[in-house]
Amino acid sequence: MRKMIFWLVITAVVLLGAYIRLAPSDPARWHVPPVAEADRDLPGGVLRVIDSGPDGLARLDAIARTWPRTQVLAGSVGEGMVTYITRTAAIGFPDYTTVQQDGDTLRIHARLRFGRKDFGVNKARVEGWLNAI
Repeated sequence: MRKMIFWLVITAVVLLGAYIRLAPSDPARWHVPPVAEADRDLPGGVLRVIDSGPDGLARLDAIARTWPRTQVLAGSVGEGMVTYITRTAAIGFPDYTTVQQDGDTLRIHARLRFGRKDFGVNKARVEGWLNAI
């Protein structure tokens, strides 16, 4: 009986890990304009509003594309909005960061997909990107 429970737990963990890594990311859900007029720290992410000049998105995009485990989900600099997926190293949890250029203002919304709290991971990544530009 203990062996069976052990293998059931192992199977559940493997299936959960596979789901986290392989679950599709729907651009219609994640690639939405950030709504913020001021910086906010959230339990599962951050909102930032930055006076970046008209080329802020282009500069940030160049940095984000070189960030480890980060890829573009949707959008482009030419469209004025890009959403990135950044995955954690060990388990592959996805975090989504949408960046929108609005005139000279850059609006950034970084948030988690799974769970309720991100332990500051999104804030650290966004601050890293902003410090690099």
